[in-house]
Amino acid sequence: MRKEAILLAAFGSTALETQSVFDHIEEQVRGAFPGVPTAWAYTSRNVRSKLARLGRIVDSPSMALARLQDDSFTHVALLSLHTIPGIEFHQLVHDAKIFEAMAAGRSRVVVAKPLLASHQDLKRAALAMLKRVPTERRPEDAVVLVGHGSEKHAADLIYTAVNATVRELDPRVFLASVQGYPGLGDILPKLRQTGAKRVYLLPFMSVAGEHARKDMAGEGPGSFKSILERKSYEVQAVLKGTAEYPEILGIWMDHLRLAMTQLRENRLG
Repeated sequence: MRKEAILLAAFGSTALETQSVFDHIEEQVRGAFPGVPTAWAYTSRNVRSKLARLGRIVDSPSMALARLQDDSFTHVALLSLHTIPGIEFHQLVHDAKIFEAMAAGRSRVVVAKPLLASHQDLKRAALAMLKRVPTERRPEDAVVLVGHGSEKHAADLIYTAVNATVRELDPRVFLASVQGYPGLGDILPKLRQTGAKRVYLLPFMSVAGEHARKDMAGEGPGSFKSILERKSYEVQAVLKGTAEYPEILGIWMDHLRLAMTQLRENRLG
């Protein structure tokens, strides 16, 4: 008996304010695939552990897949709500293969690509982010998109491509990541050359969680905001993740639609 489900896999967040974003994503998925049950998993062990200490249990992807298998689901589309195909995305692919192996050919899992899986995705995302810069931005103001980064994975190179793409569209817009290249220090010389006095910071992460609230906009000395303020910039931080923008959520949804098509083209019984 064929039984379908959709598993939504995000990095996760301990910030309570982000739950409404995850709820909205699920609402969009349910609207696109009515009648198909959905489940959630967080790929960050650290986030899951922190939430568990607060009394909230969220499954890892492998546990979520095991639960789906126990509930007799045979066909699962797994949507990676990550930005790049980095370490956590490839772990999802690994988990999917294990799930299929455990089912001995009786089940199938198709992993939908993360946000930036092609040049077309990158261009769509860059254009969308530029549209979402606050309207009060003046022509002389600079913008820094702040990504998570993945210094231990080759996919971190995608952030360099994003930086180049947004700068082609607007030379006063940059991307810098918290844990990868280019970092804030890498873009500061070119930022200085723009002559900007005001800088807008926008998360280039699915939700404005702890990285956005602390590493980007926090009051600690090492935050992007604090570093820029010490360099005499006026800083305006926007606490809104990319999944809150319909144009960008649309990229993830397109990837999920493709995965569901592939899942249904390979029917097992």
